Amino acid sequence: MSFESVDPGEGHSIAAWTAVVVMLVAITIGTVAFFLDVPWLVWASVVLLVLGPIAGFVLSRLGYGVADAAPHESH
Repeated sequence: MSFESVDPGEGHSIAAWTAVVVMLVAITIGTVAFFLDVPWLVWASVVLLVLGPIAGFVLSRLGYGVADAAPHESH
């Protein structure tokens, strides 16, 4: 059976994955820095957390977003 998928593929792009990974790393660094009482690193992780969605947006505008992703071929 073969059928055309109309799933928009939300989140399945390089831009989305990059944004999520950057934010997860920022949260991990911030949590460890907070536990170790390193305030400057906590604030640096906050800045990195804000840069995650910005990086995703920039990559999306550069053509790495969902609308620009190649459709999956089913065999």
